[in-house]
Amino acid sequence: MAYQPKLYRDQLAQLVASPSVSCAVADWDMSNINVIELLANWFGESGFKTQILHLEQEGKANLIATLGSGDGGLVLAGHSDTVPYDADSWSSDPFTLTEKDGKLFGLGATDMKGFFPVILAAVQPYLHAEFKHPLIVLATADEESSMNGARALAKNGLGGASPRYAVIGEPTELVPIHMHKGIMMEAIRVRGKSGHSSDPSLGNNALEAMNQVMSELIKLRGELQLNYRNPGFAVQSPTLNLGCIHGGDGANRICAECELHFDLRLLPGMDNDAVRAAIQQRLTPIAETSGTDIVFSSLFEGVAPFGEDENSELVKACEQLTGQRAESVAFATEAPFMQQLGMQTLVLGPGSINQAHQPDEFIPLDQIEPAVKILRGLIERYCLT
Repeated sequence: MAYQPKLYRDQLAQLVASPSVSCAVADWDMSNINVIELLANWFGESGFKTQILHLEQEGKANLIATLGSGDGGLVLAGHSDTVPYDADSWSSDPFTLTEKDGKLFGLGATDMKGFFPVILAAVQPYLHAEFKHPLIVLATADEESSMNGARALAKNGLGGASPRYAVIGEPTELVPIHMHKGIMMEAIRVRGKSGHSSDPSLGNNALEAMNQVMSELIKLRGELQLNYRNPGFAVQSPTLNLGCIHGGDGANRICAECELHFDLRLLPGMDNDAVRAAIQQRLTPIAETSGTDIVFSSLFEGVAPFGEDENSELVKACEQLTGQRAESVAFATEAPFMQQLGMQTLVLGPGSINQAHQPDEFIPLDQIEPAVKILRGLIERYCLT
């Protein structure tokens, strides 16, 4: 069955028209239930067995849609949420799909609601075929904020299914992605004692202790960059960015409290928890010598670095289907959670990350039909034969 452009546009228009922003800021955060129910209806009408799995967070849910049964098989996965938006900066309504110059504009069009109609189009020729291994479609919640949807799947499994391969349809311009860095967002709070600035003995300056903390973090960054390198990335070493700092309330008062937020991007093979332990170890002596209370915490749980063996079956298959060598990207995805479920995992989808997270987000129409053909190749390879 040929790809039907009008059906694709109609389905994506409905998804875009269903707001599903996820954000750590409560005023922005929305439910994704409408999107999940819409997808469940479409996949159910196509013969999939659908399960809506509600998360602990109110108004949040994942979808598992399964066609066929048995062991092995293929997972096609995507997230149902979007980032917040600035409506005044858009040339059109973010929630109304708009076509112009061969592009479909709308919030989430490329990142990544546009992937689900691609799956629906890809599976149409096989709805009455005999599936030797199942095709499982996952739609997750809150990828753009906490990744709680993917965390729940990694913890609870896929309802007894044990697929062998997973493709996450993040926008990669149809280039297979077999590795990305992890992400950690951390906070350090130093508590000292306020006092009149004319007499340092009256207080304990948290800013001065934080200066030692920052020096130690910069030293750690240098050590990490000396010891870890991967030529497969544009930025070949791990990074540590001192993002923002807040402390004190006046030049004539000894600073009682100071807080620093920073992020780290680790390479595949590195461990988030090990780096956290190293940071904690470096903070303890500073707290003791400065007489301050130093609290280290995570702003969110973080995402592990992702790496799939470039010689794995799935990577080679996707390279063959796309005609592209597998590469790396700087952004994080749900791939590590799919790997926790025991699957070979790869990131591959239409659209560009360069259009995501900004006004006038779009997905190019000329990538849709090639994406459908790639997914059909994967379905035939991992579900039908």
